[in-house]
Amino acid sequence: MNETIRAREVRAVFPDGTSEIMPTPAAVRKAQDLGLDLVLVSPTAVPPVAKAIDYGQYQYEMKKKQHDAKKKQHVVQVKELKFRPNTDDHDYDFKKNHAIRFLQEGNRVKAVVQFRGREIAHTDLGRKLLLRFAEDLVTYGAVDGTPRMEGRNAHILISPVKAVVKAATPKEKQPHSEKPQAQPAQQSAPPAPPQA
Repeated sequence: MNETIRAREVRAVFPDGTSEIMPTPAAVRKAQDLGLDLVLVSPTAVPPVAKAIDYGQYQYEMKKKQHDAKKKQHVVQVKELKFRPNTDDHDYDFKKNHAIRFLQEGNRVKAVVQFRGREIAHTDLGRKLLLRFAEDLVTYGAVDGTPRMEGRNAHILISPVKAVVKAATPKEKQPHSEKPQAQPAQQSAPPAPPQA
């Protein structure tokens, strides 16, 4: 900015829209005559581009742009789901649905099978469970490698597929079809007891 610009000449852009190539000291003087600062906006261009603007306002706009860019970016997280070698089908389905939701949100899923005690002798059960899990999620995510053992845990990593878009279409209420109401059955009166 101003005197700290080291280039000999710059392409100076002024608020009225004019731009001209001139020596840096002359461009700084002209910007200061207008009550503005000369700020280098494109140092890699030949010659470098400098704008005559209010430096405080320039800083404010740059911070605002960075803040907006941060808001829009999606941070990919790794969501971890833990299983045991003998996980029941209901629990498996429950965790599979969580994994589908995580993948649709754009996050990665790490499925971990924990072996405790003597379960470590049956690592093949954990490997089968992870392969089944990866196969069930093939439409939602791509598997990164094969199941790996780390200590007493086996894990697999699944990344979301780019083409998966969350189907967030609201369900339209369908008119209820009028069902004919069943006529109450005519009950016949019980036979009267014989009178004596």
